[in-house]
Amino acid sequence: MRFVLGIDIGGTNLVVGSVAEDGSALHALGTEPTHSEAGAEDVLDRLVALAERTIAETRRTVPGAEILGVGVGAPGPLDTRSGIVLLTPNLGWVDLPLRQIIHDRLGLTAALDNDANCAVLGEWWVGAARGCRNAIGLTIGTGIGGGIILDGRLYHGASDVAGEIGHTTIDTEGRRCKCGNYGCLEAYASGPNIAMRAREALEAGAESKIPSRAGGDLERITAQTVYDAAYDGDELALEVVNDTAKFLAVGVANLLNIFNPEVVVVCGGVTLAGDHLFIPLRREVSRRAFKPAVTACRIVPGELVGTAGVYGAAKVFIDGQRGRVAAGQTLR
Repeated sequence: MRFVLGIDIGGTNLVVGSVAEDGSALHALGTEPTHSEAGAEDVLDRLVALAERTIAETRRTVPGAEILGVGVGAPGPLDTRSGIVLLTPNLGWVDLPLRQIIHDRLGLTAALDNDANCAVLGEWWVGAARGCRNAIGLTIGTGIGGGIILDGRLYHGASDVAGEIGHTTIDTEGRRCKCGNYGCLEAYASGPNIAMRAREALEAGAESKIPSRAGGDLERITAQTVYDAAYDGDELALEVVNDTAKFLAVGVANLLNIFNPEVVVVCGGVTLAGDHLFIPLRREVSRRAFKPAVTACRIVPGELVGTAGVYGAAKVFIDGQRGRVAAGQTLR
């Protein structure tokens, strides 16, 4: 059986798995914390070790398994042609030749794309957007990324930065974002910023049971803490989740009016908020976007929880190799 190693590099976790060439199976999935504060060299050492364990486990459990190559999803912006990570605000990487590093360390041909592109591509290939020709995806975690599928193909734009939905401006005088801009969607609706908005409300005197879920330490509050409290009916938590839905709706409504997709897939931990997020999100999008665009589009949570980026990274490699064959290039 033929596999492609899919690597998903996130601000919180590193995830690696062996994906069957046709997307029908995922083997030897492994994960560990990113710990970006330790520096790029440490992260890469642990990533390579995780990849090597995944390869060994795949070969052990699937007799005759062949590893064709590696697809890597990393935060951007990137230069996918040269395989370089230009800048990662949440990891602190600058001009890192990641594709070459992975190739040299693992001895396998590698392909590189934006981690959010990979997650959306994975959902389009075998997940919530399968069967569509036009789809948009948002990945909400440590940051907010996005990906655009147009006429069945991942859209990169003129310089590989298409789909940076998290860094679209929703408030010109708004919060400072890690990218340096003010009022980015990510500055309001990423996981850490959902938690931050809850802490700010508590520090301003809001009543809530959220602190009790964090042992009384406001610094331990996470987005997950807020989602859990919302499920229990906590008023502040419900307010934070509802506001998050409104912030996201501004971005999604703009995407509907520009791209007119069949599906918008929302991936990442924020989907754990369930109907508390998706009902007001769909309602607010309906209020803001043109009716024909709203009617044509489904707004849904991702199906490949925790693995969309792995599937999509593998698909990036597969599509890249097919493209090279079609162009008559020799594979190495």
